[in-house]
Amino acid sequence: MPHDIVNGHIGHNHDHDHLHSHLPPEDEAAALQVLTTQFIDGFVSAADKSAYLRLAGVPFERTGKGGEKTLKLVDVELKTEWQVGTASPSFGSRELSYLPFPGEMIAERTNMSLVYVSLAEKTHLDIRDFLGHRLREHRL
Repeated sequence: MPHDIVNGHIGHNHDHDHLHSHLPPEDEAAALQVLTTQFIDGFVSAADKSAYLRLAGVPFERTGKGGEKTLKLVDVELKTEWQVGTASPSFGSRELSYLPFPGEMIAERTNMSLVYVSLAEKTHLDIRDFLGHRLREHRL
């Protein structure tokens, strides 16, 4: 089957329409933020949280470091934060430039981690990493 190279990607010539999209990084980040928010909201409201995770394809076992041990999913951590300001290096100074946010700019952020353990190891899988991988995997 002949291949076309378009925008650096190899594609196939088909007799039918073939949609193949690539989001710019900023759009992908926005899509991931929406997906993550919806995933967390769904988990929190799910009557059967284990079933929710299984339907989402969350692995209940993972390979540990070196591929030797099997880690088991034991906890789902939710952490809520409110960013009340920002700090960045100042030009020509060892002090930080600090900008506190006005009240209307302060927003709640909730993050989720999947916690896996074995007798020798404990790891956290950030839900954004899990969902980002799934998002890229299904975009092809």
